[in-house]
Amino acid sequence: MQISARNALKGTVKSITPGAVNAEIVIEVAPGLEVTAVITKSSVERLGIAIGREAYAIIKSSDVLVAVD
Repeated sequence: MQISARNALKGTVKSITPGAVNAEIVIEVAPGLEVTAVITKSSVERLGIAIGREAYAIIKSSDVLVAVD
């Protein structure tokens, strides 16, 4: 896999919550550390995403917000 994004977190699919059009995917990237993404149901099927399979959470820096108290 080659990709221009610099933030690719490899992990294991922990859960899939299907909706009418989209699905919520939870990827555990380290023990107790999870990343949640919402993707289309057709992408879940096309990519063969399933609980227990390895997957990457890829984060574009333009889509990450940082906040402090």
